[in-house]
Amino acid sequence: MIEHKVLMRMLAVSTVAVCLGFWEVLPAIAQSAGSYTFLVGSGFLCDAESTACPAVAKSVAGDSYEMSGAGVLDAQGKSVTAAGTFTHKSADGNALETGVWIASELVNFESYGIATGALMSGGLPSGPAAFGPMRSRMFASAVQSGGLAVFHIRLLPVRGVAKTGTLQVNCAMGRVPAEHATEGIRLTLDGDPVEFDQELSGRILFVLMMSHP
Repeated sequence: MIEHKVLMRMLAVSTVAVCLGFWEVLPAIAQSAGSYTFLVGSGFLCDAESTACPAVAKSVAGDSYEMSGAGVLDAQGKSVTAAGTFTHKSADGNALETGVWIASELVNFESYGIATGALMSGGLPSGPAAFGPMRSRMFASAVQSGGLAVFHIRLLPVRGVAKTGTLQVNCAMGRVPAEHATEGIRLTLDGDPVEFDQELSGRILFVLMMSHP
């Protein structure tokens, strides 16, 4: 049990380090039109409300996947780099599996446009500097946006066999289609008929990086 807790702590720290590393490359990413950074039930989103983190998807049977993470995607180049942690829970709330997830393939991204009032407010919510001294230099050219992203992901549990699947991440900002009005995630696992297609809770944020001439 102790070894399991230590390993999970190491995985969480490693994942946070990877996610934070994404913010270091944002100036270069911003040179490409259609580039976004995103948060999935993590970061400063967790300060907004108690149900913001993690993002939770539930199956009809009642078991669920809790997921948190961050990444960057290029809508035009059809690429993504993202990572995070997950916990698979039974219907009665017991943890069945924990580990990390990695996304390396962008299946599709549908933009809903810039969030209402995002440009007027400077792009991101006001408050403490969420990303340290780089915030003032970078986020004058970054605005909140809505969209639906679909990734192929790999789930690496602490114990057991790795799995692959498809993760859908929906941020309900901007011109949101009626069928995607509920913010959150959905997950399907390859070779498994069970679909985690109920967005139970969780906040998602896409940030559009505006390039300068």
